[in-house]
Amino acid sequence: MDGGGDLRGGLYRLMVRVGYPPDFAALVAREMNTDYLVRRMTAYVSRVGRIPPEEFADEMLAILEDRDRYMRKHRAEEAQEKVSELFRYGLDVPDGE
Repeated sequence: MDGGGDLRGGLYRLMVRVGYPPDFAALVAREMNTDYLVRRMTAYVSRVGRIPPEEFADEMLAILEDRDRYMRKHRAEEAQEKVSELFRYGLDVPDGE
């Protein structure tokens, strides 16, 4: 991974700087695939430095689970909105909507 100037590159460089192997840092940076996830992981690595791989994996999984929980909640809210519209308007939706 070249690092570049993006957030994932910053996470990669930080992890290598605190002592993680480059291959591991590249894997983590790839898995943290949104700015939000990268920022959370960067904050974590900045705060704790180098920790045993098991602890690191636990935190990474927790961050990813938070993302998955958010996505499920968002999908459920969208589905509930559709059901509410169905109850409100029935199956007869006016033309053009």
